[in-house]
Amino acid sequence: MIGHYTLTGPEDAPVLVLGNALGTTTGLWRDFALPFRLLRFDHRGHGRSAPVEGPCAIEDLANDVVDLLDHLELDRVHYCGVSLGGMVGMWLAAHTDRISRLALMCTTAWYPDKSVWDERIEVLRSRGMDPIADSVVARWFTPAFPADVVARFRADLLRVDVPSYVACCEAIRDMDLRPDLAKIDVPAVVIAAAQDQATPPELARQIADELPDAELYVVGDVAHLAVVEAPRTISVILDDHFGNDRP
Repeated sequence: MIGHYTLTGPEDAPVLVLGNALGTTTGLWRDFALPFRLLRFDHRGHGRSAPVEGPCAIEDLANDVVDLLDHLELDRVHYCGVSLGGMVGMWLAAHTDRISRLALMCTTAWYPDKSVWDERIEVLRSRGMDPIADSVVARWFTPAFPADVVARFRADLLRVDVPSYVACCEAIRDMDLRPDLAKIDVPAVVIAAAQDQATPPELARQIADELPDAELYVVGDVAHLAVVEAPRTISVILDDHFGNDRP
């Protein structure tokens, strides 16, 4: 269930849904601009969306988006997702007919090493979010990125509901979207960041190689939240990709 969303931009423009990374909110897209009707949302327990009790899978998070589209009476939309948002986008494009064009940014179809998620979950359950905040945020940005922006994202992370965050971590740990990639029959663009430690570029290449219709871009000198560090570069790539359907 998605509690908080915003829908802004020209009413006659195509709708572009923007899916957030784990631990981030709609503020991820604050400095991002494209000439579309932008639908931003917070995952369950993130930002201004209420927590949802119990475990979840990527399918459940994707169905949250389907419910939101139904609520807004939106049939088919463009979709761009970062990290967890990209995983949701892959599931939506493979299992529904709601996505017309897809962008996957700094994401992966699976994690071969599950232990990193087990370790994070153990710390979260025993000690909460604070002990992991610095290491998580350090992977989001390159060292030279402005400290005030980094601090804002760290503060947003600390406000995420811990049980909801744990449920999302388990969903990421347990997912394997590789069999779904061949089912995605819409035009896609895959964007990687050269300095991304969380989802290195080789994981993006694996996705692009398996998608029937995809282009791959690797953006240099940025880390996991490339859309924050290089919004203009990302906007150019996405405008070229999604702009083909603009009236």
